[in-house]
Amino acid sequence: MARTNDTPNIPIVNFSAFVNGVKEEQERVARQIDDAFREVGFVYLKHHGIPKEKVEECFSWSKKFFALPMETKMLAPHPPSGAHHRGYSAPGLEKVTQHQYEKDEIARSREVPDYKESYESGNVNDEAQPNIWLPEDKLPGFRTFMESYFEDCATLIHRILDALSIALSVPPPGLSPTHSRSLFQLRLLHYPSIDAEQLKNEKRSRINAHSDFGTMTLLFQDDVGGLEVEDPEHPGNFSHAGPIEDAVLVNIGDLMMRWSNDRWRSTVHRVGLPPPKTVTIPGPGVNTEGHRNGEKVVPLENENGAVVPDRYSIPFFATADMDTVIEALPGTWGKDKPKKYEPVTAWGYVQMRMAMTYEE
Repeated sequence: MARTNDTPNIPIVNFSAFVNGVKEEQERVARQIDDAFREVGFVYLKHHGIPKEKVEECFSWSKKFFALPMETKMLAPHPPSGAHHRGYSAPGLEKVTQHQYEKDEIARSREVPDYKESYESGNVNDEAQPNIWLPEDKLPGFRTFMESYFEDCATLIHRILDALSIALSVPPPGLSPTHSRSLFQLRLLHYPSIDAEQLKNEKRSRINAHSDFGTMTLLFQDDVGGLEVEDPEHPGNFSHAGPIEDAVLVNIGDLMMRWSNDRWRSTVHRVGLPPPKTVTIPGPGVNTEGHRNGEKVVPLENENGAVVPDRYSIPFFATADMDTVIEALPGTWGKDKPKKYEPVTAWGYVQMRMAMTYEE
């Protein structure tokens, strides 16, 4: 199990050993994922089973969608509230918050608006949260691909749930049957280019610090960067969690933290200014270290008028079935560790958090 360079506390696990391995290998991978979620709440999974070409194709479709005129994207509008979380959200409609329940608190959080747009889709036959698609002739092939990619992500979620069931000694059939996919959500996210100074001075936010509120999240990132994960032991300290080639970043959400009685962490994260990138200005000749004599390395973010480029990401959110009661699982509590949370249904908790996100 390796560690990342940018964020040393996020382990990297080879998931193919779980998908294709024998019982002993599956148990070893399950322990590695368990350790990662206990330490930091995040893990990078390499060789996760979704082909690289299909991930790249999803990013291509995302860029095509967000490049459409606003009036076209608004043919698949997200409803005004968070009760039906599907369709297109224009910049400023959604405001991510972290456990803010009062109208005054939510209003203050909206003083620094999220600068992003998104598109949400879910299970093909979801009656509770039906999808809101564009007319087919506006982006032919988009719906068909997204439905296929949704199934790929859902399959991966269930495999990870199998690993978590081993880690918690949940007897067969484990946690997988508690997730019917009715609350699964595939999200396309686009963060338009923005002046670096606006992010530095907190005049705008890409996504404010928050935890996810489902059971688990998959995240596919482009190479722009900007995702930051809070150090659970030192609140307020964030480290960059950049993309790793051919890996998906997986994190625990609030419901799984409650379900595991805080064994696993639902860690706060945000999207802000990417780590500094540099431009090289070459000079004549080559020195002994292979660099050109007289060259300069200039951090782009320190230049006046620097612009942070567009960023695209594709999260996939998993939540247990609507009527699933989330309370501490057997083995996660006892005489020395009482149950920390009151029981809550998955749907009730999600609706409460979504109401905050889309509160007017």
